Amino acid sequence: MQHLDLQVIERALAWSAAGQRVWLCTVLSTYGSAPRAPGALLVANGSGEWLGSLSGGCVEDDFLEQLRQGEFAAPAQLVRYGDGGPDARLTLPCGGVLEVLVENLPATCEVQAHLRELAGALRGQRRLLRTVSLGDGARSVEDDRAQGPRIESAGDSLHIRVGAAQRLLLAGCSSVALVCAEFAQSLGFEVILCDPREEALAGVALPGVEIRRELPSEAIRAGLCHADTAVVALTHDPRIDDLAMIEAVRTPAFYIGVMGSLRTTEKRFERLLRVGGLSRDDLARISAPIGLNLGSRTPAEIALAVLADILRVRNGIAREQL
Repeated sequence: MQHLDLQVIERALAWSAAGQRVWLCTVLSTYGSAPRAPGALLVANGSGEWLGSLSGGCVEDDFLEQLRQGEFAAPAQLVRYGDGGPDARLTLPCGGVLEVLVENLPATCEVQAHLRELAGALRGQRRLLRTVSLGDGARSVEDDRAQGPRIESAGDSLHIRVGAAQRLLLAGCSSVALVCAEFAQSLGFEVILCDPREEALAGVALPGVEIRRELPSEAIRAGLCHADTAVVALTHDPRIDDLAMIEAVRTPAFYIGVMGSLRTTEKRFERLLRVGGLSRDDLARISAPIGLNLGSRTPAEIALAVLADILRVRNGIAREQL
């Protein structure tokens, strides 16, 4: 199933190609209780058709009503929901606050080319940094080679990171991997578990997780990793963990980690240098021992440390800043 934001951009492109003006909405920031994260998308056309989500219902209804009344004529404008202030559209029942960018996009070749670039990024072809001017609605994109917040403000412009749905690739099944899968899903990650061992997967039930009965290294070599993928190996089995690391460092994955003590890590890195064909630069991409040092002992505590470290890297935060 396609990620919802990709469906939104493809629908916007189809409407635009059919000669229809579209309004593209992007969640910029949330405060308090809010069901959609920054970067989430919704698109509507002049006939009142729409696709996507901003809040789960109440904001969408207000937006569509305002659109029917002729609001949002500007090329780009900010709309604030939920704080009860003079600029807020309505009070959200959940008590949250939501700020949304609304872009009024005419049916032009330039707009359609821009939407095609966004669709490619959401498919995992490349990561983009999208810049939108609040003054005149001018748009541009460039390759995004850094990690950081999805939305950043720079004067009267907004920088919006656009990429594929965040993916967690679990290299091998273990008690820690199972908890990681549950945590990651709650954080909005697409989760894939790869393990060829039938005995390891016996009785495993993870609704919403794609389970592939193959070596993780083979799946990675086949192209399962894009720039918004985190690869973690948590089995203590070098036949799975080491091979996964050898393949993962050859991909644009933003996070690569493997579980083990300091001594286990030293031995693993020596093997990867000696027989795995990796370089010191390759090893520098691997987080090992994996996760933040939280004094974790149980599978749930270790999984928490792993996901916290993945989020740290995804948000562009150095360890020394913690």
